[in-house]
Parts: sequence; C-alpha cells; structure tokens
Amino acid sequence: MKFSQKARYAGPFDAAGVPLLNYMGRIGEQYNPIAISQYGLGNYNLFKQAGDTAHADNFLKAADWLVRNLKPNRFGIPVWHHEFDWPYRELLKAPWYSGLAQGQGISLLVRAFLVTGQERYGEAASAAFLALTRDIQEGGVTTVDSDGFFWIEEYLVDPPSHILNGFIWALWGVLDYARWRDDADARRVFERSVATIKENLAKYDTGYWSLYEWPVGKVSMVASSYYHRLHITQLRVMHKLTNQPVFLEYAERWENYGNNRSFRRKALLQKIQFKLTSY
Repeated sequence: MKFSQKARYAGPFDAAGVPLLNYMGRIGEQYNPIAISQYGLGNYNLFKQAGDTAHADNFLKAADWLVRNLKPNRFGIPVWHHEFDWPYRELLKAPWYSGLAQGQGISLLVRAFLVTGQERYGEAASAAFLALTRDIQEGGVTTVDSDGFFWIEEYLVDPPSHILNGFIWALWGVLDYARWRDDADARRVFERSVATIKENLAKYDTGYWSLYEWPVGKVSMVASSYYHRLHITQLRVMHKLTNQPVFLEYAERWENYGNNRSFRRKALLQKIQFKLTSY
C-alpha cells in the first residue's frame, strides 16, 4: 500500500506544486486533503526507496499544505476542510471534513516530522488527532453504534455509512500516531477500531462480493472492482498489523470471489442496479 501511482499524478498542480483534482463541471479544480495526503505518502515511499530530492520535495510540499490548511471547524476542532459541495447519500455542503482525511493527513505529517525534525509537522499531527477522539456530535469524526462499536467515518452522514476502506485507511493514521507518540489514547482508538472491524466484517460480505459501505435500504452498495481489490489488500495489511486470523480469512475469501467470473458479473449487475435506484 505504497501509493506509488498517486505519486505519479500528472496534474493539475497549483503554483506551489500541490496537486489539484479536476472534478469538471460546477466543481472544477479543487484541493482534496485526502488526495494531497496520498500524493505525499506516495512520494515519501519513493523517496525512501531511491533517496532522491525530487520525491522528498513533493512529499514535503504536500505536508506543508496540510500544516497551512489545518483549521478549526465550528466546534473548534482542527480539521482539513473540503471547500466544495459533494453529492453522497446527501449533499455534503462545503466546508465538510472527513475521518479519512484526518487519518491520512496524520500519517503524512508523522513522516514529515521524522524526516525533518521540524516541530510544526508534529504539532499539526497532534492537533489533527483530536478529531479522531471526538464524536461527530462534538465536532469529531467518530461514532459509537447501538451495539457499542466504535467507528471512524469517512463521510459524516446520518445514518452513518461505515465505509470500510475509509475506516481502515484512517485507522492506519491512528496507529502511526500511537507508535510515534507512544500515545495511550491512540492505542485505545486503534484497539476499539480493530474490534469493530473484526466483529462486523461479515456484514460487508454478500456471499459473492464485498460491500463498499454499511447496508442501507433494499439495495446494498457493492464495491467496485477497484474497491473490492483494495479491501483485499487492506485486510492482508490488517492481518500483518494485528495477527488476527479473521482478516486473512476474509481477504482470501474475497480474493476467491474476485476470481469467479459469475460472481464478478453478479457484482457488476448489482452495482448498476444500485446506481439506477440509489444515489
């Protein structure tokens, strides 16, 4: 999970060399904190492999953007805002923020601090972590469901969507922070989150494919082929990080689904039905 392709992003970029995403239409070119973090992480990994200054510069440009743009939300919690409206289950009105952005931004900032020793990166990582300890109703990006399971939410909607890939990616930022700071609160967030994923993986399993998000309504949102493969990779990493057999079990099961032509076709038809009947 080295984000190498993200590091090879062809543009557009702003004048400072920070990537912009072109959403076309009314949205146009925008800064996306998640994409910027992934671009930075990809460049960091290439820098560590090759030691070249170009990738180091790109990685730090992304980290610098994160430091400059970490700003308090209306609750006073430091977050990275998306400054454009985004249609999801409901229209996310700008400025909106995301648990995925918080986790991946922290992952990048921790690395920037370790490479440079500059306190501003560490201070920003610590400030950004606060949102991962607070409930959505308190300005954070987490929620606890009726069964007591703790979730980090990619999109802050009601009811929560529990997007699997976003939760796992954000969780790796929590682990990076816990290891770097030797932080007990971060360890607790990580452990609660691991327990949540372990106990709820079955709800993302259709018997032929994985779900992108929590089932809501009559038609569930199956993962695209890209996200199905991503789930498999993420679960293999989770197995390496935790040594919990359930993660490898589901990774191998979902890999077998992906190798089955009839399952792939069924997932595609289900995805089309979802697109026609839902958001």
